[in-house]
Amino acid sequence: DLELHLQRCQQLSVTVLTDHQDLSNTELKTITNSTAPQQYRIRAKLRTYKPQKLHQSVKLHCSKCNSLQEVPDRDDFDFILHGSAGTAPNPELHNTSWYESVTWTTQEQKQREIAIHFVKHDEMLQHPEDTLIMVEGGTLKEIWKLTKRFKCVIPVRSTEDDLELLDLSAPFLLKGNVKYYGCKQCSTPKPMKNLSFIAAEQQPSWEPTEIAQVLGIELLQYVFIMKFTLVDETGSLNAYLFDY
Repeated sequence: DLELHLQRCQQLSVTVLTDHQDLSNTELKTITNSTAPQQYRIRAKLRTYKPQKLHQSVKLHCSKCNSLQEVPDRDDFDFILHGSAGTAPNPELHNTSWYESVTWTTQEQKQREIAIHFVKHDEMLQHPEDTLIMVEGGTLKEIWKLTKRFKCVIPVRSTEDDLELLDLSAPFLLKGNVKYYGCKQCSTPKPMKNLSFIAAEQQPSWEPTEIAQVLGIELLQYVFIMKFTLVDETGSLNAYLFDY
């Protein structure tokens, strides 16, 4: 557990934080007065680290515009799904040449109409574990159930002439227990019919990168970021960890 490890590091008087056994130790003052890039070996105390909660270290990064953003929480996604559920599925968009549609009405007091569109391959439905589905009107709980059964799930809503993605504050794709997000600034969402190009491939893999590309989405990557403040008797140094 990295968080426990970091807490132990703070309790030790001296901690070796980098390897480079072939190098002699360099004082932090020397490093701060040097020009980058250089390679050093240091002995220092870990004074502080941020963020304090390990889960807060995970961010979303756009490699195109180099922006960083917080990972939306489940309440944000739930709010967007509830908003889209207010628009009833458009029956004119059901059962096309490349997907088969099923609709039903929930039995709860405030009835909802849900539509699931099963993308076909060679005009045939595939096994659930190989199938991409598009869902209209589903709740967060319902969508998570579907991700356990089907390979990929894309939340959508109806327009007059096509299905479209929800607000990019929501994940545009769910695969297993992973949510995939697109950059609002760099994405130019395209209609869902573009997925028919992947469905027409000899063996559709439904890889998130390929789905993002045909839908005009600049895929955000999960990154791990931390800031450490290191000290010795000569000064202090901020060290940043950034990794995919």
